[in-house]
Amino acid sequence: MTKHLFYILLCLCFPLIILGQESLPKTEIDSLYREDQFYIGLTYNILTNRPDGIRNEGFSGGFHFGFLRDMPINNTRNIAIAAGLGYAINKYGYNMFIGKEESGNTNFLLLDENFTFETNRFVTHEIELPIEFRWRTSIPEDYRFWRIYGGVKLGYVFYHKATFIQKNNKIQQTAIPEYDKFRTSLFLNFGYNSVNFQVQYSLNSFFNKDATLGGAPIDLNTIKIGLIFYVL
Repeated sequence: MTKHLFYILLCLCFPLIILGQESLPKTEIDSLYREDQFYIGLTYNILTNRPDGIRNEGFSGGFHFGFLRDMPINNTRNIAIAAGLGYAINKYGYNMFIGKEESGNTNFLLLDENFTFETNRFVTHEIELPIEFRWRTSIPEDYRFWRIYGGVKLGYVFYHKATFIQKNNKIQQTAIPEYDKFRTSLFLNFGYNSVNFQVQYSLNSFFNKDATLGGAPIDLNTIKIGLIFYVL
């Protein structure tokens, strides 16, 4: 009798179990997902194309952050174009003095062994527009993946300052007409998950053709290497 009662109850409850399972909300996979991301980067800045006698002095580094809008261009959504907006601050240390002559013209001077100074640096604050071509191994169910992102950065330096400090003397310049405020660089970011390596190379010189050192043009460029962190 007990066994028959068990079977009767099982037959009555089975349809309710099935209906209950069908009524549970199902997790849908987002087939239209994007990798919209915030990013934060740290770089070590290396000056290239330096005139004779110019060398890196002290630490030169940068910090940048921003947001990127992801736009996939294939069905599997692992190839995309991204564009965004960011901010960057960069510091450069070298042995080139930037000052003003009495006439108001900018004076570029090599600080050789005859000059004693404590600090000589150049700082820029920049608005950036990165445009990326993206390849990755991501899928909608997993955000940990390999990536290779490369592209171009367009930038505008809205503030720059050259600072020279020696004993009992401090000189700062915030208006250098020879400095090219519009910046263009190529970059490559690659890695896994949130932490990635980055390399950037500036396509245009720091200064225009009017900037000379000892009669020769100052065609300073920079290579930046470091880490970049992506956060969804």
